[in-house]
Amino acid sequence: GAQAGLRLAVADTLAGYAALYGPDRPEVDRNEVDFPAAAGTVADAHAVSEVPPLGFALAQLHGVYVLAENAHGLVLVDMHAAHERISYERLKAERAQGAIPAQQLLVPISINVSAAEADAAELRVQDFLSLGIELRRLGPQRIAINRVPRVLDGADVATLVSDVLAEFVLIGDSRQLQETENEILATMACHGAVRANRRLGLAEMNALLRQMEATERSGQCNHGRPTWTQLSMNELDRLFLRGR
Repeated sequence: GAQAGLRLAVADTLAGYAALYGPDRPEVDRNEVDFPAAAGTVADAHAVSEVPPLGFALAQLHGVYVLAENAHGLVLVDMHAAHERISYERLKAERAQGAIPAQQLLVPISINVSAAEADAAELRVQDFLSLGIELRRLGPQRIAINRVPRVLDGADVATLVSDVLAEFVLIGDSRQLQETENEILATMACHGAVRANRRLGLAEMNALLRQMEATERSGQCNHGRPTWTQLSMNELDRLFLRGR
């Protein structure tokens, strides 16, 4: 599910994360498998050399926002928007290095499509492969999905491919593909992002915060909206008419 996608998204930064927290980091519930150890709050910062910019996760609000405590006060993160940006930047980086790494589906998924979409799947196999998607035509209006990008593990594969196919139908040639490739990658990243109302554990929330810190332009989502905001202690005090 989305947890698998988030796990892959942070996999390349686990070594740095472990180095940050060191051997004395708190233990995690073993149900949080394959994620970095959950860090404590700023009050427990003696276990780390310094408090990370986005701090440590405290809780999740209505399955949409991650609340974290940093050195300045409270951080609120739109978890879907943030993870969408992380996935997008990683897809762009992988595409710049060549074809996007793909993973084989254990069981190929077959879907019904329009004749034009089936034609695109058949005629533009290499273009799809460069995006980490392997398709095979099964019939006039049916295709099989064999591979999808690693970073999008956990996405709704059928919907993802359907949306990308629809965009391909609008593309006339490879030149237009190059011009619209980032839009296609943004579509793919949206499907790979952790969904609203998905419950995350502390380790997953902290992993998301660390990945945001390691990702360029993570302060804005792919549509230009902020992915997080800060409420300082002074701002919180003013909300409660509290002097310091």
